[in-house]
Amino acid sequence: MITIRLANVDDLPTIERLAREIWPVTYGEILSPEQLAYMLDLIYNNAVLRDQLLNQHHTFLIAELEGKPVAFAVFSTIEPGICKLHKIYVHQNTQGKGVGKQLIDHITEHLRSQSMHTLRLNVNRQNKARFFYEKLGFKVVKEEDIDIGNGYFMIDFVMEKKLVSGN
Repeated sequence: MITIRLANVDDLPTIERLAREIWPVTYGEILSPEQLAYMLDLIYNNAVLRDQLLNQHHTFLIAELEGKPVAFAVFSTIEPGICKLHKIYVHQNTQGKGVGKQLIDHITEHLRSQSMHTLRLNVNRQNKARFFYEKLGFKVVKEEDIDIGNGYFMIDFVMEKKLVSGN
C-alpha cells in the first residue's frame, strides 16, 4: 500500500538519500558525472532543503510503499493561483507502481482545495519523465535554459497543468 505524508525536518536526510540514489539513474545518460555531482550538492544539501522547508514555505511530501520511503515531491506557491512542483522523484525500484501518479494526484487535489488554477514544473528536455507528465495532462508551454553556475545549465521544458475539474 502506498501512503503519502507531509515530510518534516527529520525526513530531510531520507530525501537527500533518495535523491542521491535516484538521480544517477535518471540523469546518468543526460548529464556528465561532474554536473550530476554539482547539482546534487547544490540542490540536495541539508542546509538548502532545510531552508526551503522552514523559510521558503515549500511543502515536502514523502511517499511510502509498505512503510518504506520510495519517493518524494516538493511544491510551493510561486504567484497567486500558480504552484510550482520543484521536485518529484520515484525510486527506480518502484517506478511503474503508480507512486508518481498518486503523488501528482495528491498535490493536484490539495491545490484545487486551495483554489489554485495551475501546476507548473520544469523537466530536462531529454528526461523521459516528460511523457509521464503529458499523460497526466501537463503541456509544454516553453523552453528554458537556466544557468546554475560552474558553467552548467539546466536545459528544460516548462510544463503546466490546468487545475480545473476533469483534469
